[in-house]
Amino acid sequence: MNSSRPTSAQAERCGHRLLAPAETHRLFFALMPDTDTRRAMEHAATHVQQQQSGLRARWVRPERFHATLIFLGDYPAVPDELVENAMAAAGYVSAAPFAWTLDYVASFRGREPPCVLRSAQVAEALILLWRTLQESLTQSGLHLRRERQFTPHVTLAYARCELAEAIAVAPPIVWPVDRFVLIHNVVGKGNYQVLGNWKLSGES
Repeated sequence: MNSSRPTSAQAERCGHRLLAPAETHRLFFALMPDTDTRRAMEHAATHVQQQQSGLRARWVRPERFHATLIFLGDYPAVPDELVENAMAAAGYVSAAPFAWTLDYVASFRGREPPCVLRSAQVAEALILLWRTLQESLTQSGLHLRRERQFTPHVTLAYARCELAEAIAVAPPIVWPVDRFVLIHNVVGKGNYQVLGNWKLSGES
């Protein structure tokens, strides 16, 4: 008795409807680098590849470099009401532009340990922006998981193993942060879609 699953052609002949894989729609607030900063990040990624020639990794495309501020979740379809409420909450955020210095690459733990750009000293204005946005989202009535800690970083790659030690970025990357965005991404498909863009023009 053959218990193997039918092929696509067999399923079509038998009248079975083939279901497309379910999509996952991901939403998150993030910082997106300007052109010069993105190029500096790409240079840092190349430096890591040269220093760690045996590192097996999936490297992030430069156009997808970002720093996540707040993750809004994964959904089977875009939740329009959540997007509207999140965008309204973002509009109430008042924060000043600032410079964020990224000066080393290290690994996070995980099944595919990410190689990430980090900073020895995180800009206090960045932490304040995160807290202010989180507070605004909470006050808008969105029931999101409230994170107690924030570890700002930019993922460069997903590797097979952790880096043995941190790698210095020289010269350090000075990122002039003057805005934050709301991103929609269909996981595994295409580029990021920016749903909203908020310029930092308030007081720190």
